[in-house]
Amino acid sequence: MARVAREMVENAGVDLDKLLRLLIKNASAELTTYYYYTILRVHLIGLEGEGLKEIAEVARVEDRNHFEALVPRIYELGGELPQDMKEFHDMSACPPALLPEDPTDVREILKVLVEAERCAVRGYTQLAKMTAGKDHRTYELVVAILHEEIEHESWFSEFLGEGPSGHFMRRGETSPFVSKFLR
Repeated sequence: MARVAREMVENAGVDLDKLLRLLIKNASAELTTYYYYTILRVHLIGLEGEGLKEIAEVARVEDRNHFEALVPRIYELGGELPQDMKEFHDMSACPPALLPEDPTDVREILKVLVEAERCAVRGYTQLAKMTAGKDHRTYELVVAILHEEIEHESWFSEFLGEGPSGHFMRRGETSPFVSKFLR
């Protein structure tokens, strides 16, 4: 634990227990989403699904990266992950991104994907508001994750026909905003 970092966050007026609880819940959401996106991606088949596989894969890998980037900050602030994986899964900030009843319905899979991203955007926006001007390291981390989650939502919402987002699929690079936290 980084004792001074923890003291500075508390002295800045951040409710450290609440911050840690939210960071852990969001770390759970990232790891569980990585798992569920693996299942969803496998079912993206056929003419419609094949075009989405690469995008789902980028979002899946980046969610794993988000988990990996959150864990050090949780421990720096004196928190820890639960020892029980089922407990960790069940505390997720977002509901499970489950395969729809008809696993061949690509549009329904897209709806699951976009709703998972929207939940993540809401969660990281809350964390950014909580830490802005108070906990610079956590703020920078959650804003980096937020940038990527917004792009994920944009990609999926465009496929649902919700309008253009102006975002483009990244080629050959994953986690451009979060990668500096993974070194």
